[in-house]
Amino acid sequence: MKRAFEVKAAGGWRETAAIDRVVLDADGRFRRRMLLTGESGTTFLLDLPRPTPLHEGDGLVLEDGSIVRVDGKPERLVEIAAANEQDLVRLAWHLGNRHTDVQIVGKKLRIRRDHVLEAMLRGLGATLTEIEATFNPEGGAYGNHGHE
Repeated sequence: MKRAFEVKAAGGWRETAAIDRVVLDADGRFRRRMLLTGESGTTFLLDLPRPTPLHEGDGLVLEDGSIVRVDGKPERLVEIAAANEQDLVRLAWHLGNRHTDVQIVGKKLRIRRDHVLEAMLRGLGATLTEIEATFNPEGGAYGNHGHE
């Protein structure tokens, strides 16, 4: 079985050279070791030295030098807006206090759909919009993906 042992950052490799593509959700894009199958059938073992956040457009280098492109899988998210920056910071604090993965997009926040958190946010005055998009949460204070 082929093995992917290296990640080339998006923009740091010729994307037209990709032999296949894997589409992964946020959790699937933060792994060290797992079996993957690309859309065109390339099966390989992701075998990195440590859990590594993979980003849209990254390339997974296989032992034979070929590269498989990484793309984000759209997930059910809620986009959070506030009346002003102070309110947005307060909402972010409440989400962080609950150890929730959060993505910052301009002046909005994104989280995975969660009816309990959504009710809390509405109660705090947030405006919520349900969306489907690739989820790229912040890495956390210690450089990890979140609380696994």
